[in-house]
Amino acid sequence: MRPLRLEDATALHRLVNDWEVAKNLARVRYPYELARAEEWIRSTWAQIEAGEAWHLAITGEEEGPEGQVERLVGCVALTLDTDRKGAELGYWVGRKFWGHGVAPEAAAALCRWALETRGIAAIHASALKDNARSAAVLQRVGLRPAGEAMQTFLSRGGPMPVLLFRAEREALLALAATEAAPRTEKPVLLVAAVALVDSDGRVLLARRPEGKPLAGLWEFPGGKVKPGESPEAALIRELKEELDIDVSESCLAPFTFASHGYEAFHLMMPLYLCRKWDGAVRPVEGQALAWVKPRQMGGYAMPPADKPLVAMLQDFL
Repeated sequence: MRPLRLEDATALHRLVNDWEVAKNLARVRYPYELARAEEWIRSTWAQIEAGEAWHLAITGEEEGPEGQVERLVGCVALTLDTDRKGAELGYWVGRKFWGHGVAPEAAAALCRWALETRGIAAIHASALKDNARSAAVLQRVGLRPAGEAMQTFLSRGGPMPVLLFRAEREALLALAATEAAPRTEKPVLLVAAVALVDSDGRVLLARRPEGKPLAGLWEFPGGKVKPGESPEAALIRELKEELDIDVSESCLAPFTFASHGYEAFHLMMPLYLCRKWDGAVRPVEGQALAWVKPRQMGGYAMPPADKPLVAMLQDFL
């Protein structure tokens, strides 16, 4: 993270002038003009100088023809309340960078800095009621639900219902200390997956979209199991969200599992078989889909955790 520069204006305009991003931002008009981006960047310098707000660029590096090139990913900000005792947290990340964990990492880092250097007593934020991603980010940072309200959104032309979040200084510092403690073991990530088998004996594979880890690789449909959620319930939810099909728990047959160690976590992935569902399979999130005969699966590049499952399916199907 760093202060914004005028040369960021073009990239900032490109990322924010996207309805999927702008619709979630209360103080951004849509369409968003390039001149407005330049004007806003200049205003952030004055706010930092006055100690009233800190709007920072979130950057990353990409491999370019001449080596590593810095790219603008999004922005994160803390704005002091009028009594200067609390501060409002805000952020946005360009759509192509969603799912990378950028937002919670940047927001948590800025909050820690403010708590340690500015003596802030509390941090608060808001998220649209229909923006589950943002609500999850705020809770991951350490903010807790604090009610509901109506807030004016320039991008949407009027007031919208929002969820409020808040945390006191002591709670946030305690969380930061816990996360800073050294970890000797990798966290275990539980993911549920399913082999959907059609009447011709073909299995459905989905390709991971650009902007996500392991992009371009083919995998079995599924997703992360949320706290308090069973693998079957996670699959039912994920299949509806990703493929627009309805599956009952009785149609999910446990088949085998994968256990694989990645650099940052250890993956445990139960694999289910399913031959019956309601609805027509369609790529809700724009992902590529392929119905593949088991003997042909070897021709599809897959994540390391999925590969051992192919041989088992080939023997069974």
